[in-house]
Amino acid sequence: MKNSISTQVLLVLAAALLLTATAFAATPGITGPTFNLTAQPAYLNQPDGAAVYSWGYGCNGAPTGFAPAAISNATCPSMQVPGPTLIVTEGQTVTVTLTNNLPTAVGNTSILFPGFQVTAAAASTQPTGCGATTPAPQGVLATEAVPGCSVTYSFTATSPGTRAYYSGTQSDLQIEMGLYGAVVVLPASVPTACTTGLHASNLTAEAHWGEKDFRLSQAAYDHSKTCYDREYLFQWAEMDPNIHAQAQAQVQARVGCAAGAAGCSLNVPTEPYKPAYFLINGRSMPDLMDPNYAAEYPHQPYNGNPHMHPGELTLIRSIGQGRWQHPFHEHANHVRILARDGNLILTPDGNALAGILMFNTDTTPGSAFDGIFYFTGRGLNWDPYGHHPGPDSFGDPLASLPCTPDANGYNTGDPTAINFWEWCQDHNKPMELNPFGDVAGGGPMTLPDPNIFTNGAWYGGNPYLGPDASLRATAPACATTSSSTLTCTNLLPANTQANPANERGWAFMWHSHNEREITTNNVFPGGMLMMMLVDSREFVIDESN
Repeated sequence: MKNSISTQVLLVLAAALLLTATAFAATPGITGPTFNLTAQPAYLNQPDGAAVYSWGYGCNGAPTGFAPAAISNATCPSMQVPGPTLIVTEGQTVTVTLTNNLPTAVGNTSILFPGFQVTAAAASTQPTGCGATTPAPQGVLATEAVPGCSVTYSFTATSPGTRAYYSGTQSDLQIEMGLYGAVVVLPASVPTACTTGLHASNLTAEAHWGEKDFRLSQAAYDHSKTCYDREYLFQWAEMDPNIHAQAQAQVQARVGCAAGAAGCSLNVPTEPYKPAYFLINGRSMPDLMDPNYAAEYPHQPYNGNPHMHPGELTLIRSIGQGRWQHPFHEHANHVRILARDGNLILTPDGNALAGILMFNTDTTPGSAFDGIFYFTGRGLNWDPYGHHPGPDSFGDPLASLPCTPDANGYNTGDPTAINFWEWCQDHNKPMELNPFGDVAGGGPMTLPDPNIFTNGAWYGGNPYLGPDASLRATAPACATTSSSTLTCTNLLPANTQANPANERGWAFMWHSHNEREITTNNVFPGGMLMMMLVDSREFVIDESN
């Protein structure tokens, strides 16, 4: 690992991971270009057992539609944190009508859409008690909806990319309470390069193993260098439970007050700021590994549990929605920054990407970035698929699959092969001949002692991408689960017996590099931590759950 984390945290996380049902992430949201939202209160469930009083945006009625289409159980509650991800297409005129259903004492609320030219006015259709001609007050930053009434915002989605939206009214309190979300603008046209070549081969591989395509598009921008094969959205925020508790107490003390009357307002101090909950997509670890739209999180529908296959270009959409920066560390590789706040970063001639490679990506409050991550196993100096030259004595036809390098050195000729995208320079290199201990094992690398749990198979990176790779990599080995033969072994290096029987791959921690944020309420292990699981091709990634 590239950072230090306590053994206690890792032990608890390992146990949680091994008991977690398979669930994956994506970029789920609602489609427009017309959206009807409401702002109202509810409670957010936390892994330490707390239910934290919060405010959030949600759907005021059924939305136009949900995306990606492959997710069939999508819902849009009337309050959620983050708010619904608004998915539109470049060039569309977007209309968002917000109804203020927050407690009267909260006062006005609003939405800012940074990066767009927004016009706003009182909604043409108002809830009972709000006259259609009642003007919407202009706040310091945005046109506002008074308690019980609605305001409509309109803008043109002028360029693709990922951006934040959030309250422009008393933002230090209302954003803290949960009034934030994401806007994803898809490119109006997809470059040809994104639907041909290796990107088409990746689709062929997915179809061969029975996977669906969960992308919102094939490109992040109107540029051939922004093609991608899989995508995820991560919204980073923190919560100070003391602020939430004070807001709840003051709201309860002012129940029944008249809007605008003396004393019908909140005076919640937001400093000093001492957050204790650290959220990715509204949840903390291990809750964020549960499925999207899980019933146990009625107001936190989005998870954070990314998966990918070797060789896929994975688009990361990331937004800093809180007050603090949370250095986002993606173990296993750097991230190529494509754009910030919807602004594609290119060389002066416009032909090549100019965004930097980042070891830790930044989550600046109120700002977003799009980046590309990939992992292939290149440079490990051993064969992660466990191949060996010559005939296979165990009757395993996958033990000696060929690796024919393309112009870049990868095995990309057959998209249906398990070792599609294998780095051929390391093909047929054994991992180690003696799969136990921390001394030289006879191969180009030596695995940690599988009896040391803190080096376990999940978060340490389980080094197998193929089924039965442990047998193939450590020959001679037993072909069955039991044997009296003393010349073979059933010991799996790195203790892969702990993995589900149908999954083999790497697990890399993706997390905040602020160590104290890998906790919940400063005690419970979890916090701003998730796992990128790089799965073998035959393990089907089903992001519908």
